[in-house]
Amino acid sequence: MTIERLDELTTRVRAPNPSPMTLDGTNTYLLGASGSGAVVVVDPGPDLPAHRRAVEQAARAQDAEIAAVVITHHHADHAEAAGWADAWGVELHAFTPALVDGAMPLQDAERLSFAGLVLEAVHTPGHASDHLCLLVAQSGALLTGDHVLGRGTTVVLWPDGDMGAYLASLDRVAALGPTVLYPGHGPVVADPAGTLEEYRAHRLERERQVVEALREGDETSREIVARVYAAVDPVLHPAAERSVRAHLELLRQQGRAYRHGERWSAR
Repeated sequence: MTIERLDELTTRVRAPNPSPMTLDGTNTYLLGASGSGAVVVVDPGPDLPAHRRAVEQAARAQDAEIAAVVITHHHADHAEAAGWADAWGVELHAFTPALVDGAMPLQDAERLSFAGLVLEAVHTPGHASDHLCLLVAQSGALLTGDHVLGRGTTVVLWPDGDMGAYLASLDRVAALGPTVLYPGHGPVVADPAGTLEEYRAHRLERERQVVEALREGDETSREIVARVYAAVDPVLHPAAERSVRAHLELLRQQGRAYRHGERWSAR
């Protein structure tokens, strides 16, 4: 369990749920201005008693009460503990309440004022359809959930995930000009512009590799993964296959690939 003060408004509590997909564990963030007596919890994460105790300890260390909970997206490693909001007697916010039980809708560009700060919701579909990033108006910091990670790259989890939407969301985040990125997994990203450019370049390189695999005769997403992700730990191949499917769907929409049942071909 790691509690770390990142800046005057932000504390990170890392959940003890490390894995190949969650890296060192889920980053739960507590946001609040000094002296406000309150904090907002972003992505409470997995419903683990030890993690809840750590989050509550971090709030007490700031002489603060928890004022609200915000979820970046519905995946369990971020939202399983959303029910803590009810236990704390505070509001719960998410983009798609149907995916996060008990949540109030948080719309794109909506602003929440809690704990002496303002959070702006930025709808960033791609990894998941309901994904939000959260811009801290006072500092320019952007909490990125799984849109951008602190290490490695994000999986676009087809069919809920959408590659075209993901690329557009990367552009939207870059246009915000954030000062720093606080990801849902991994370390702080101190070079937002450079990292976002690398993310876009990575996805376009994967697209090129998928097209090349089709031209070489691979016909299924599994065959494409075996070629394109040959150097990647096989434990990650099922997740990689979902990103490949997202690439294939975008190529189909663009008229650059054709689907024949479960088989694919290049134009």
